[in-house]
Amino acid sequence: MSPAISSVRAPHAPGRLGEPVEPQEMQAYLQLLDEWLRARRSELDELDAAALGSERRTELTSDMTLSMALWQAVSERNRRLLEVWDGGRVGVTEREQLSSLLWGRLDTAAAGGLTVSLPEACRLSDALASQVRVKLALDPAADAQIARVKSARAAIERLRDQILLEPAGARERVADKWKALATRVADVGARVQRGADVGGLIGPLEHELARMERDLIVGNAQRREARDALATARRMRARLEQRQSDLTELVERTVRTVQPAPRYAVPDVAALGPVPSTPAAITAYIDRLERVSRAIGFAEKEYAEALDEHDDLLALLEALVVKARAIGVADQEDVRLAEQQARSVLGREPCPMPLARQLVTTYQSWTDTAPIPRTRGRETA
Repeated sequence: MSPAISSVRAPHAPGRLGEPVEPQEMQAYLQLLDEWLRARRSELDELDAAALGSERRTELTSDMTLSMALWQAVSERNRRLLEVWDGGRVGVTEREQLSSLLWGRLDTAAAGGLTVSLPEACRLSDALASQVRVKLALDPAADAQIARVKSARAAIERLRDQILLEPAGARERVADKWKALATRVADVGARVQRGADVGGLIGPLEHELARMERDLIVGNAQRREARDALATARRMRARLEQRQSDLTELVERTVRTVQPAPRYAVPDVAALGPVPSTPAAITAYIDRLERVSRAIGFAEKEYAEALDEHDDLLALLEALVVKARAIGVADQEDVRLAEQQARSVLGREPCPMPLARQLVTTYQSWTDTAPIPRTRGRETA
């Protein structure tokens, strides 16, 4: 690899998820991100050209493919950020949307199948580019060795911050590995200061640093995805339990009000068991929750429609009575008896719906066919 290929580092993203970003910080970040994207694209093109001429071309293919996919995903998210930013014309809503775009997940397919946020994708791109440079590296000159040691020290500091995101149980194990790498970085730095050639030491060290950084970023993203899935499952279950309770009340009210009533069982959310804790089990559990949700939704629709029909018949009868009074036939004996029969049946619990439909229809027929009495004015005429 030519020494002309230089590394670039992603800028620090402003704000945090759920909090509106500050416009000044966002403006500076967008400018730095644009510079990073252009520099990284140029770097990737040079690395790709170097990889094509390398004996390790096959080994580097997957790293380059993922690097290109990450760059594309970041570039697409940068385009969305610029659309929302709109030259700085942003209110609270736009600032919240910018925060969501910054810290939310990138498109899985565009990001090479990884579930990562924009800052994580940028750091992972840095780590991958560093790893590819290590695999392509030739014996560097002394100034290049100093630059590589400086880059290794920066990687150690990034790893220190990343380790803080690890679960307490795994943090100690990862910290031990970090301490070993930090010791090696310090040793290589001391050798360079003494003028020693560390070409055989820095390459493998850079490779291990990049691999550890990549693994930590991916592991943190996977844990976050698992936490999100667990929270989703718990929210879905809580909502379904409430819907189950509401549906039970709806069923009781429907059975009490109309006959015949729909006959569908109320799904039992408790039968699904507690929410599991492993990612694969959570995914399957969410699928079962969705099936229960569809079953509850179907039952809600059927029972609600049965009650709505009873209410509609009552409303229709009232409208027909108003019409009958308006045209002066409401007090005719046949019309009045038809109204009384319809009201009596609709007032029963449960109401026999076929008979109620028939009686309301009968009342409507009487109002339509009853002779309209003449007014006194017409008789005088």
